[in-house]
Amino acid sequence: MLTGEDGTSPAPSVDQPRGWRSHGYLPHFDGGEIPQAVTFRLAGSVPAVKLEAWRRQLAHLPPAEAEGRLRGRVEWYLDLGKGPTYLRDPAIAAVVQESLLFFDGERYRMYAWVIMPNHVHALFTPLQDIGLGKILHSWKSFTAKQANRILGRTGTFWQEEYFDRFIRNARHFERAEGYIEWNPVKARLCVEPEGWPFGSARRKAAGEMVV
Repeated sequence: MLTGEDGTSPAPSVDQPRGWRSHGYLPHFDGGEIPQAVTFRLAGSVPAVKLEAWRRQLAHLPPAEAEGRLRGRVEWYLDLGKGPTYLRDPAIAAVVQESLLFFDGERYRMYAWVIMPNHVHALFTPLQDIGLGKILHSWKSFTAKQANRILGRTGTFWQEEYFDRFIRNARHFERAEGYIEWNPVKARLCVEPEGWPFGSARRKAAGEMVV
């Protein structure tokens, strides 16, 4: 876990959250300076028919529970590595990682991230009242153009929607951080989190981030 200059762990903000907003199928929480765990993925990484089937199966559940279970199914499927896996290309993964870190400390405070073959996880706190949607749009717009140029292709690169969760407390923060950094191990892409080249675990192990 990251620590502050005084050696203490970062605690989620207690600012009054701005609340939920809806965009497409998924609700999103814009909570101001509260840590957020976000997942976004490549377009076509999960077949639309599969998503629709899952939504029908979960429709009887309360919205929050249905959204949580849908997120779990999507992340399970993503770890299978089916569909486009453009982020396996080190050049593209490097572009995405550099984009995530470019405004670190200015627009947001980044705690953990990982670039998987077909999706990205990030744990960060938006700063200066910059909305979550604006941050995601900035990342996705820039990296889509760069990735398509590298690939020599045109068209949609990222899926429009994304999953986000605001962090409730320090224990939730630790679980989110661990999930993100251990995702490559869970997906059998490496044996230790620091073995994955495009993630915060490697930088922390190398002493490039305060832990």
